[in-house]
Order: sequence, then structure tokens, then C-alpha cells
Amino acid sequence: MGEAEVIHSWSTPRSLSTSLMYSFAQRDDIEVLDEPLYANFLRVTGVERPYLNEVLSKMESDGNKVLNEVIFGPGEKKYRYCKHIAKQRTPDLTADLMKRGKHFILIRNPLHTLPSFDKVVPPSFSEIGLAGLASIYCELSELGKAPPVIDAEDLQKDPEAVLHGLCRDLNIPFQASMLRWEAGPKEYDGVWAPWWYSGVHKSTGFSKPREYPATLPVQLYDLLELSMPFYRMLRSKTRKTVHTSPLGSLFPDPPLPVPENEKILVWLGDELVPRNDAKVSVFDSVVQGGDAAWEGLRIYNGRVFKLEEHLDRLFDSAKALAFANVPSREAIKEAIFKTLNANGMFSNSHIRLTLTRGKKVTSGMSPEFNLYGCTLIVLAEWKPPVYDNTGGIKLITATTRRNSPNSIDSKIHHNNLINNILAKIEGNVAQVEDAIMLDKDGFVSETNATNIFMVKKGQVFTPHADYCLPGITRATVMDLVVKEKFVLHERRISLSEFHAADEVWTTGTMGEITPVLMIDGRVIGDGKVGPVTKQIQHAYKAITEDSGVLIPRSEMA
Repeated sequence: MGEAEVIHSWSTPRSLSTSLMYSFAQRDDIEVLDEPLYANFLRVTGVERPYLNEVLSKMESDGNKVLNEVIFGPGEKKYRYCKHIAKQRTPDLTADLMKRGKHFILIRNPLHTLPSFDKVVPPSFSEIGLAGLASIYCELSELGKAPPVIDAEDLQKDPEAVLHGLCRDLNIPFQASMLRWEAGPKEYDGVWAPWWYSGVHKSTGFSKPREYPATLPVQLYDLLELSMPFYRMLRSKTRKTVHTSPLGSLFPDPPLPVPENEKILVWLGDELVPRNDAKVSVFDSVVQGGDAAWEGLRIYNGRVFKLEEHLDRLFDSAKALAFANVPSREAIKEAIFKTLNANGMFSNSHIRLTLTRGKKVTSGMSPEFNLYGCTLIVLAEWKPPVYDNTGGIKLITATTRRNSPNSIDSKIHHNNLINNILAKIEGNVAQVEDAIMLDKDGFVSETNATNIFMVKKGQVFTPHADYCLPGITRATVMDLVVKEKFVLHERRISLSEFHAADEVWTTGTMGEITPVLMIDGRVIGDGKVGPVTKQIQHAYKAITEDSGVLIPRSEMA
């Protein structure tokens, strides 16, 4: 007899925890205990169970005595596996329970557990237990022992892969015997097995997940709503090498362009939420039909550049789209400032400001279904300029033509960007940064994401904003061109004029001023960033350094 290394399994009822206990029991180096703290839980809480007296007569009900003599007592095997239900961690238990041994958490979507829950006990928030599991995860993390988390559905889909990963996380060898067991009751089953284990006693391995979920009784809907945030939080902690979509496709967990953006706060509706909780309703108009307006803003030296101009355009777009119950200008400003302060973003950052028509009472196109008011989204990210503004970029000309005002007026800064996206796809296929879009008559309008300028013999030209968005950065640059003593022409410009230009650059809030060195395989000028481009870049940098609306900050208490 020696000291066994304890493995604590934490779960909720109806979560395949008994199947997993059977799996570990097949190993040749482990002994299992089925809910050794159950009698203590019944004694402390006084809850009623049909097997209450039998449990109390056959099991030790002093929890700390169980900890010392049973869970952490001497054993004949190298490991001792303890199946725990989260709610059985009662306040009277010593800290040894969490500090000693190895821990992992097994979760299951409450959508799959709730319909069968009331076979023995009626469902309640405490009985479901996901909040308790979340608390256990946080407490172990604070102790520097963040536990592995596995999802029952993943375990059912690929038991071998999940068990391999779990054993690796627990630093124990995987044994193939864990995949199968004999049907029938087990000598180590708890005395409550006749009430709960009839299904698992018929099994000889992990069953496949149900193809379709059971119907959720409407009276359990509120419990599902309460439980899902805890399940999603724990689900986000599962092994991230690959994850499976509901349709079965495998996706790698992608790296972010700027890793610091993994932990940002986003303004959604009327509150700040963590990145992974920043999700709009499926009934929101932006989901139903791309029905929203947006703006891009940049932050320089503690100021929001051209904030008032961007808000002017946002409200113009909202009016043109006949939005109702639009937030006030001051409310939107406050949301922007709160978002920036909460994220500590006072420079080198970008805001995607979106105003949707709001949530609908039922799916459909008609704005008459929008009875909740607009949805405001302030997405602030750490984001340097998205193009190479020193070395320059390449463009091609897209076959996709820019929308005509006869169909969709580009002066409405709307979210229905499929026209631009189709052109961007052409640029991606050609392996260039962006694509020029022509108007219906074949003249240059803009690129899929930016306005465009060219220089010929020292004079600057840019297309009319008839088909393109009259960008705020475009207007700023037009003013700078004049201030820098260049002649500016705003007129129709053919594609061949851009091919033969001395210099070309694009403008946009996200990319600022970007030199273009090649269009459709034609080298622009001498293939280098030209002097006029550099002069305008320098002037633009100077104006962004000390202009804009100052971001208010609260004094530290």
C-alpha cells in the first residue's frame, strides 16, 4: 500500500461522467471512486433523494474524513480516479480538495441534458451545476492549476483522440483499454446506480451523439438561458488544436494579425462585453440583410481623428436608410470614449463603428419588424495601417463594376458590401493588395476599399465621387494637396491614364495614404514612391499628430 496519485474528475449530472469513470476503470494502473463526497453533500445540504438513507448508512458522511482517509488515503494502484459532481464541493471541505492531485473538467451542453434531467430530480440552476464547474475552473486557475476541459460531445464523436489528449494533459500514458468495457453494473458503482445508471449499464463504450436533439420543454427554456453562458465559457477552454463546426468541417484555431486583440472589450448595444461575447442576435437586421451603416475611425495621440465628420456621415446614412430610434450623437460619442478607455487604446488603434437598424421581432426584410431600436457596435482594435505605406502596393482592375446610384448609392455608407467583396476576391486571386473598380461607363471610380489619386506632370487628379464613397480621408487629402501648392483636378479619369501616371496613391482611414507601384502589370512611374506622394504623406502625418477630438479620461480614484 502506498500513496496514490489522485485524479479529480469534475462534472455535472447527465454528462457522461459515469461512462468516463468506466473508461478509466479499465486501466491496469488505476482504481476509481464513484462520488466519494456524495454522503457529505446530502448531510450538509439536507436535500431529498429516494436513496438518501441507503447512502448515509453505507458511505462516510464526514467530508474531511473522506478527504483524508478515502480520497487521499493509501492505495494499491498508482492512480486513484475520483468522480465528483460540482455541487458536492461544499463549503465545509478543506482546501486540500483543490490543492492536491490533478483535476480536469467534463462539460456537456445543457441543451442535451435538460430534457432528460427530471427522471429522478426536478431540474434547477443549482442541480444543472455549470456555474459550480465555472467556479471550480476559476479557483484552480488562481492556484496555477488551470484544469483541462473536455466536452462530452467531442468525447462521443472521437473517444480515442479526446482520451489521448486528456491523458497527455494529465501526464499519464494513454491505454487502449479505456475505449471499451463490459456491459452491466460494476462493483464500484455508487448505491444510487439503480436510479441513474440503467442506460450506461447497457453500454460497452462511448455512444455516438444523438443525430438530432430531443425537444426542449418550453418550461426549461429559462434554465437553458441561465446555463449557456457558463457552458460557453468552459467550452472556450477546451483543447484548441482543431474544433469541429456543426456541419462537420475542421478549422484550425487561427492566429490573430495582432495578438493583443485577443482580449479586447467591445461595445455592443448598451454595454461593454469581452470579444468572444460580442455577438449580435440572429434577428438583427445586419444579419438578416446587411441592413446597417458603418464608419472607420483612427486614434492618434489620444484623439479621435475626424470624429465629427465621421458622425455626420453616419447620421446622414442612417437618415437615408430611414432608421428609427437612432442613438443620439452624444450617446455614440460616450460609447466610443468608454470603449477606448476600457481597452487603454489612445493611439495606433482603429474603430469599426456600426449602427444597425436593430433587432427584428421575426425574420424578414421589412423595417416594420424592427421594434427594438438600433444596435450600436463599437469595435476598437490595435491596428497599424493595413498596407505597406513605405514600399507600396500593387493593384489590378476588377471585372466587377462599382454600383451605380441608379441601384445603390455609394454615398450611403452601408454594410451591404458584396459589390466591394467580389472585387476584393479578384484582387486576392491575382495576389495583389486591392482591385480598382470602374463605373458603368468604364472610368475609374475607386478601389474595393479606398479612394484613389494619380499624379501627372506635377498635377494631382482624382475621380468624381459619383459612383464611389466621398471618403473623409479623401477630402482631407484633397485639402492637403491644395495647401501643398499642387493643382488638383476632380474629373472622370480613364484606366489608361492611371496606367500612364507618374504616381498613384490610395486613401482610406484604415490604410491612410498608400503608394501604388503597379497596376495591371504596368509599372507606375519609375516603380518607386514618388515625391508628391511622400510630400502628401508627410503633410497627412503632421495633421494627424495634433488634430481630432480629445478622448476624455477619468481621474484615477
